[in-house]
Amino acid sequence: MDIGAIWDLAILNPLINVMIWLSDNILFGSFGLTIILLTIFVRTVMYPLTMKQLHATKSLQDLTPKLNELKKKYAKDKEKLAKEQMRLYRESGVSATGCLIPTLIQLPVWIALYQSIIRVMAVTPEDFLNLSDRLYSWEGIYTALPVNSNFLFLDLTIPNMMIAVLVGMGMYLQQKMTATKSADPKQASTAQLTQTMMPLMFGFFAMIFPSGLALYWFTSTFIT
Repeated sequence: MDIGAIWDLAILNPLINVMIWLSDNILFGSFGLTIILLTIFVRTVMYPLTMKQLHATKSLQDLTPKLNELKKKYAKDKEKLAKEQMRLYRESGVSATGCLIPTLIQLPVWIALYQSIIRVMAVTPEDFLNLSDRLYSWEGIYTALPVNSNFLFLDLTIPNMMIAVLVGMGMYLQQKMTATKSADPKQASTAQLTQTMMPLMFGFFAMIFPSGLALYWFTSTFIT
């Protein structure tokens, strides 16, 4: 069994069936409400990892002035520089990979949620046929399809300009609220570029993908 089949069997297919069951049996047939509540649940479960990532990022930024001093002091001795950097990390209790590992752990969860939303909405007949192959023989699963794609002012199967704008604005506010000032001009410039590019990128994606995904992005950003 290859990695794709294991992923489908262990993660994607269970999540798809849970989303359909929740929508039809608990959340009044509203798939939009299912997306919101499931996103809230996942973000709540991942909260410790998110905070660990933010704290690690802040700690690394606080060390930047000292790291810059070491680079100047040992500019001609790369081996000594590496040893002093490791000593500084160790003494400060900061891990150079501390902000990366939580992200890597959370990434499969977000990918699974993204894929399940796309597949449950089943925009084309081919998508609907593929979805039927993933369903369990739970009572009410097949009769719950197709899911109700209408939520508030949205048709979750097609893009929507208004939710795309909300995604971009929400992402911008998130970047501003979580940004920290850096004494390093390069880091400050990179942070400024990120604050500009991330909202534009997600806003663009929200304009071309089904608004069900945009609703997921907006909910996740709002919680953050």
